[in-house]
Amino acid sequence: MTSTGAGAAAIVVDDIRKSYGDLKAVDGVSFTVGHGEFFGILGPNGAGKTTALEIMEGLREPDSGSVRLLGESPFPRKPALLPRIGVQLQASAFFDRLTAREQLETFSALYGVGAGRVDEMLELVGLTEKAGTREDKLSGGQRQRLSIACALAHDPDVVFLDEPTAALDPQARRNLWDVLRVIRERGKTIVYTTHYLDEAEILCDRVAIMDQGRVLAMDTPTALVRGLDAPTRITLERGTLTAADAAGLPGADEVGEDEQSLVLTTRTPAPLLAALAERGTLDGLQVRTATLEDVFLQLTGREYRA
Repeated sequence: MTSTGAGAAAIVVDDIRKSYGDLKAVDGVSFTVGHGEFFGILGPNGAGKTTALEIMEGLREPDSGSVRLLGESPFPRKPALLPRIGVQLQASAFFDRLTAREQLETFSALYGVGAGRVDEMLELVGLTEKAGTREDKLSGGQRQRLSIACALAHDPDVVFLDEPTAALDPQARRNLWDVLRVIRERGKTIVYTTHYLDEAEILCDRVAIMDQGRVLAMDTPTALVRGLDAPTRITLERGTLTAADAAGLPGADEVGEDEQSLVLTTRTPAPLLAALAERGTLDGLQVRTATLEDVFLQLTGREYRA
């Protein structure tokens, strides 16, 4: 776990606030991000994730509060700070009619980086074979990987990624996870937003869960899940046991069933699983423990967000 004390912080966010009329987009947000940490900001639509990210990047000025990015205030924008950060926005913008290689060469040139880094970036994001393909001919996942490569072309210390896996199919998402892992292994500090709780649980060192402009909880995914103290659900095919027999097993707190399944809820899964094993009922059994998604739903609610 990366240290996140003030002396080791790549980013220090202190009570930032941003309103648009009566809407409090960010309402007193504070946290630190350590050097080399993979930090996720999670929340439903309208939670304030993107606004908080844009304030950290120096794209927006907070109404109050402060941000220290690599020891500097990012707003107003400082030319000396820009080469040390990389930004991938929600909507990727590329130069018209350029190939993947030409896009990277152009971004590199803007930062005064030699063309020699282009091949390294293409290999990093798995686009070597697509180097000569125009950006508008790439798939959605390939465009996202190219966008991240452009954000990394100048070898920044801190990388901001705003929903990089949005609208990608499952295979493209997993491919992008591999890219993000490599970036982290290179010692980069990563701050990213996402709606996908499974990837945040897998990739992030720590996460902040936001809603209505505030941070509701912040910790490692494991600690947040553990703090939920949720029961374990064990699902069997219906007919494997009767509900009455299941209710008599050690550790079975509740038993429910539908047309296909028998569901046992327990806070002591070990003796219950042992009892099921003794009865030879493990085939097809599914065990579901709490996840970051359960934490998220408990904190933010289940109502639909437009």
